[in-house]
Amino acid sequence: MTHTRTQKQRNGRASVAQAWVRAIEMTASIARQPDRIFPNVLDQRAAEFAGSPALLSERECLTYGTLAERSNRYARWALAQGIGQGETVGLFMPNRPEYLAVWAGVTKVGGVVALLNTNLVGLALAHCINVVEPKHLIVAAELADQVSTALPHLKVIPALWISGAASSPSLDRELEQHLGEPLSENERRPVTIEDRALYIYTSGTTGLPKAATVTHGRVMQWTHWFAGMMDTRPADRMYDCLPMYHSVGGVQATGAVLVGGGSVVLQEKFSARRFWSDIVRWDCTLVQYIGELCRYLIHTEPTPYEKDHRIRMACGNGLRPDVWDEFKNRFRIPQIFEFYAATEGNVSLFNIDGEPGAIGRIPSYLAHRFPAVLVRLDIEKGEPVRNEQGFCIRSAPNEVGEALGALRKDQSNIGSRFDGYTSREASEKKILYDVFEPGDAWFRTGDLMRKDDRGFFYFVDRVGDTFRWKGENVATSEVSMALCAFRGIKEANVYGVAVPGADGRAGMATLIAGSDLDLTALRAHLTNRLPSYACPMFLRIRSEMEVTATFKYTKSDLVREGYDPSASADPIYFNDPVREMFVRVDQVLYQRIQAGRISHRQRALNSEIIPVRNPNDLTAEKAAGVDGV
Repeated sequence: MTHTRTQKQRNGRASVAQAWVRAIEMTASIARQPDRIFPNVLDQRAAEFAGSPALLSERECLTYGTLAERSNRYARWALAQGIGQGETVGLFMPNRPEYLAVWAGVTKVGGVVALLNTNLVGLALAHCINVVEPKHLIVAAELADQVSTALPHLKVIPALWISGAASSPSLDRELEQHLGEPLSENERRPVTIEDRALYIYTSGTTGLPKAATVTHGRVMQWTHWFAGMMDTRPADRMYDCLPMYHSVGGVQATGAVLVGGGSVVLQEKFSARRFWSDIVRWDCTLVQYIGELCRYLIHTEPTPYEKDHRIRMACGNGLRPDVWDEFKNRFRIPQIFEFYAATEGNVSLFNIDGEPGAIGRIPSYLAHRFPAVLVRLDIEKGEPVRNEQGFCIRSAPNEVGEALGALRKDQSNIGSRFDGYTSREASEKKILYDVFEPGDAWFRTGDLMRKDDRGFFYFVDRVGDTFRWKGENVATSEVSMALCAFRGIKEANVYGVAVPGADGRAGMATLIAGSDLDLTALRAHLTNRLPSYACPMFLRIRSEMEVTATFKYTKSDLVREGYDPSASADPIYFNDPVREMFVRVDQVLYQRIQAGRISHRQRALNSEIIPVRNPNDLTAEKAAGVDGV
């Protein structure tokens, strides 16, 4: 048994090393072949696998040959419209094979495609369009009404092209006028990896989205690195239900498989109910995830499909430690490939080892290629701590710090670049100077991490999410994991709220939970799991959580509403330290807290508080003559 276990460990280490070698080999020639861009790679694959499936969906399926033909039509359409090199075309379309054909074709001849979030409307959508100033806007017919809400707020109205509609201006009819055969030398444009290919927007969880620049070199780096790491082959089929307007769902997941000659199943939206039946029906071998997707899945009722599949690897980011093992074991996932990266960032970490909860590590022999460090951060100021000489201080092993990536003059390492946003001001805010020596420059990820003694990195929190309370730093991710480990809690969104008369911010959590949630048992659970300063002072219970399209929680409205019972119909509870129980917040209690009298008159206050153990049980309030919230 010992011999067998040792042999497995050796084989595991060998396969991990092989994954790194493959990724390095597949990306090594990118800088040396500047004219080789991703659309050209698709053309090469079309020559090899013309009749093989490439992009599949309920709507339509494209072979490599038809994908190349479709993208060539879009390239000629762009040329016919006079779209010059570096000029922008907006794309507002749900997940479908056509999506990749659009941006592959337009970027092939030098255009830049802005991938617009299909959930936006009005001013928010107008902002995203305005910051990239597109000359043309391609819109799926079913989203035309959404676009109309943004038109009054646009600085310049682009030419609108409706895809999937018979009425004018019909993009479909226009495309029929153009050939799908390979471009001639006269039609080609001198596009290189240094040229901009896409604009991909930040999630907008902390403000209006920013348009990040994605060069052709970055697209090549993403697609080929992950093709090497995942060892994608023609027999592979990826299940992708993440939005194609983001880098993971639209470029990395699709591109890495297409580079290897495999196929990708595109679903318009994630459905926990259909997830495993879709994977079995389409006979997928790979699946792309984000962490909250996995959390949703483990809360679903068991289905025979969840184990009757051929998935060999799940690849993604954000899989939390409290979900990792259950996701892997319940759904029989042979290998989880977790990674950390940002669309615009230069810090990338890869956990091909399968270490539960880790977001990655950097092998010592590759440290020069991935120059990432953690530095101590002043949580209240949101800035790195500096020593007497004015330089940043590296975090010790297992000490939390902000991750920084070195910005070097050597441009051959495409992954280490920061190409910035359309806003110069926003770009400058992400660069930190004089970090370890005068004049050096580093990219600020805005993410707090820790690195253990073995070199594995673990995500802790976003810089703006961690807050100070009672002189201590509170990581919202730690509190969230403790909450979600309690039976009956499906989701937890943790944040800090201001309390008059107190320094820092008090912890508050908005929960999605069942009607039988036992608040007494929950408080005991949190007391055992968390230090006293990290236990939430307030709870808010609701039926659903507002999230972005990539399942990231939005917090701005929740922070603004705080624990005011009049701000919503959701029940809110206060963690009473004297009674040692969660009690319902009514307007009287809220006003006392706001007046700063909570700490001085705690005992007198307690006599007026009505404890409630069940979030949906208002009997106690009604019996006491107190209005429910």
